[in-house]
Amino acid sequence: MIKKFFLSFLGSMAAIWLSGLLFLFIIIFAIIAFIGGIGSGLNDIAAAKVEDNSVLVINLEGTINERKATPELSAVIAGQSTQGLNLNQTISCIYRAAHDSRISGIYLKCNGSLGGSASLYEIEEALHFFKSRPSKWVLAYGDNYLQTDYIIASSADEIWLNPIGTVDIHGLSATTIFYTGLLEKLGVKMQIMRVGTFKSAIEPYTLKEMSPASKLQQESYMGSIWDDAKNKIATNRQLNADDIDRIADMITITMPADSMKNMGLVSNIGYRHEAESHIAELTKKSKFSEVNLLSTTQYSTTFNAEDFSYLPEVENGKKTIAVLYATGEIVDNGSEGIVGSQMVEEINNLAEDSSNLAGLILRVNSPGGSAFASEQIWEALEQFKKETGLPFYVSMGDVAASGGYYISCGADVIYAEPSTITGSIGIFGMIPEIQGLLNNHLGITTSTVTTNRNGNFPSITSPMTEEQKQKMQAYIERGYDLFTKRCAAGRHTTQDSIKMIAEGRVWSGSQALANGLVDRMGSLREAIYGMAADHQLTEYNVKFYPIIEPSVIDIMLEMSEMDITDAPIEQTADALLKRIEEFKDSPKIQCRMEDIIIQ
Repeated sequence: MIKKFFLSFLGSMAAIWLSGLLFLFIIIFAIIAFIGGIGSGLNDIAAAKVEDNSVLVINLEGTINERKATPELSAVIAGQSTQGLNLNQTISCIYRAAHDSRISGIYLKCNGSLGGSASLYEIEEALHFFKSRPSKWVLAYGDNYLQTDYIIASSADEIWLNPIGTVDIHGLSATTIFYTGLLEKLGVKMQIMRVGTFKSAIEPYTLKEMSPASKLQQESYMGSIWDDAKNKIATNRQLNADDIDRIADMITITMPADSMKNMGLVSNIGYRHEAESHIAELTKKSKFSEVNLLSTTQYSTTFNAEDFSYLPEVENGKKTIAVLYATGEIVDNGSEGIVGSQMVEEINNLAEDSSNLAGLILRVNSPGGSAFASEQIWEALEQFKKETGLPFYVSMGDVAASGGYYISCGADVIYAEPSTITGSIGIFGMIPEIQGLLNNHLGITTSTVTTNRNGNFPSITSPMTEEQKQKMQAYIERGYDLFTKRCAAGRHTTQDSIKMIAEGRVWSGSQALANGLVDRMGSLREAIYGMAADHQLTEYNVKFYPIIEPSVIDIMLEMSEMDITDAPIEQTADALLKRIEEFKDSPKIQCRMEDIIIQ
């Protein structure tokens, strides 16, 4: 019996050991293959060359990111990785190609890009510049065009559509998800303090539908953004804006491809190979396989897109315009988004080593976040101005709202795109209270002992007292007063004037220009040119910060921390509990706009 036990035990141990060893070999083999693939890819990039009649290929697929983004390794392992579009790199490549006589055209492969309107318009603007150069052309092909793809593709000289494909033009819609009913069933209450009638970020946790104020502001800024989008499409396709509205009401995704051509939305109906054969003709090649195609990644290796801008006529100057990216949610600590302490350090480093700087442009793409971190970043930027005496501009991307506007308001000049979402000057605090969930649903009770009456504040297991509510509301109101003071000082106006357009209200870039929250319309490129023109800079470099130094080791480290079995769709209840946990651990005062889904 003992002998059988030991034989069985040793057999099991051997099986476990061999399985572990086999698993280790598989992991090592996967790593070698992965690194080998990367090395092969790097060799391909290094081997890429630019020759006469080359074509720059822009793959409109996935999320449009401001800068290079780390790929999702679960998707890499599954062979489904689409890193999306790197806006900085793409824009740089287009402007470089415009000045490169070896690049004759651009091939837009429209495979489903997802991005904010401001990002789309920056690419569209760059394509127009490219087309304005002698003998340059842009051709777009899509099996099916999303509205986001089509806004970019509409600027092409030729728009090809698959014979059974379609173009989706539907206008804009915004969806807000409300959790209040679920919270009631769970016995969870959200204790809210806010300043601003339009500060609707708290509504999903307190209401079951949009408030009249929230609906009014969304209709207003979305109407402004759609007006700009339909005007761009109409201009590019030589149609009237009213025609685009009429088309948007037709549910175009249900219509045949021929009708897209009849309405003037596309110029050619044909399969991909037919469009690519035409590209071969444009480049004077007998077949498409002979065309020298360059991806943006490959072409960017012929110049340093992160050290210099896409302005080849002014590179290698004596002074540098620093472009500092502030992208994502503003947080006090962490590794993602705009981390207050890290951003302050970046700004301080630029101030300390400013002898070679001509100015600073903050590129903001943020819905806001921590009020505390926003104030720290604002103060660091003020110190930069005082210590260096250099100009400080802001370029707003898709969104620069609430805390995103807080860190922008002190700039000498603020640029925004007409479709930029900005404003939302307001403050709120939200503390979850789960006593009902614990007591009534889970049968859990708690007892607390404190030395002072507010010793357990803030607590999520008991509701706030009236004293605590009053203190928190006063805290919120002081934050709002400080926020509006910062805006008034930065905009050189009165606090009362700011409060008239504040109240947490969200504006489009066009509306913000009209009410004085921004100074000029234009992209990051226009902000760079604007600073140079305003300060008589004839020779200058452009350098982007924070400096990105990617490595294979970084990617492998990320792989070790990733659960590749994560479900692709997060369940609503899990998302809600995650948000509650975030509220519990997050700063108690927030400068951020509401979460909405715009389609």
